[in-house]
Amino acid sequence: MSLTLKPQVRVRAKISSIGMYVPPKLLRNADLEKMVATNDQWIVERTGIRERHIVEPGVATSDLATEAARDCLAKRGIEASEVEVILVATVTPDMMFPATACLVQDKLGAKGAWGFDLSAACSGFLYALQVGAKLVESGAHKKVMVIGADVMSSILDYTDRSTCILFGDGAGAVLLEPTEEGEVGLVDYQHEIDGSGACSLYMPGGGSLHPSTAETVEKKMHFVHQEGGAVFKVAVRKMAELSETLLTRNGLTAEDVDCFVPHQANKRIILATADRLGMPEERVVINIGEYGNTTAGTIPLAMHTAMNSGCLKKGDTVLLASFGGGYTVGATLLRWEL
Repeated sequence: MSLTLKPQVRVRAKISSIGMYVPPKLLRNADLEKMVATNDQWIVERTGIRERHIVEPGVATSDLATEAARDCLAKRGIEASEVEVILVATVTPDMMFPATACLVQDKLGAKGAWGFDLSAACSGFLYALQVGAKLVESGAHKKVMVIGADVMSSILDYTDRSTCILFGDGAGAVLLEPTEEGEVGLVDYQHEIDGSGACSLYMPGGGSLHPSTAETVEKKMHFVHQEGGAVFKVAVRKMAELSETLLTRNGLTAEDVDCFVPHQANKRIILATADRLGMPEERVVINIGEYGNTTAGTIPLAMHTAMNSGCLKKGDTVLLASFGGGYTVGATLLRWEL
């Protein structure tokens, strides 16, 4: 007996809800002045950051991710039991295993859901967003939760002023669902990795190459290591290149973009990328001043900020761009349907 397949109707994915969570504790530049050789003026001029949110001891990535997911579900008005897939982008999982997604599923009470973690540093959310979109577009699932969450304070050396001033803790979550008639949703993406840059932004200890030992702890191998100059140059060039490729492929220019949401790594990187794209600053979302670099959390947090401030409106053409350790680079084009 032959198997007859029904013709497939093209399904697109859209962001149907967005939530966020940051811990209440603030670490301001004035606080860092007491911890390391730096000052508020230097930090603001170099990074644009004035404060960042930091977890209390015992609070993990799964806790932030769960709160962001709850906020997202509450705004959509649905129960956790309706979520079919949970994808968590993070470089600071609660532990090596089980996956943070498993812990979030249990804390949410999303019975029957499956999921996993995705590690792509600051590009993690965009990568997870596309994985989730493809699950929706394939027709396999109708409600996919995508979360970007990191507790960067857990892997920072607060005696290293080149890194400790940059990062904060936070999480953002979006729900992906099929588009309805007249909606566009996620349009296209462009991703790229370049492992030759792995040692410019990385954490050397704790994996199979350098398992945790007294020596790795003593050598501070369990903290973020970064070559700031190298990262800056590559980040600007690659985010702009991938964004331009994406726009050109879809017959668009920077003038057609209503809202540009870049990864919040450094205000100078953001503005340099926007300038290279020919994007006016009033259409660029920047909230790094109040959150710092939350790694996988930056883009959903920035989208949340833009929507609440009225900068991001239903029907807007939106360009997302990221760059992270790996190197990882990503760009996503979508229409905002909220």
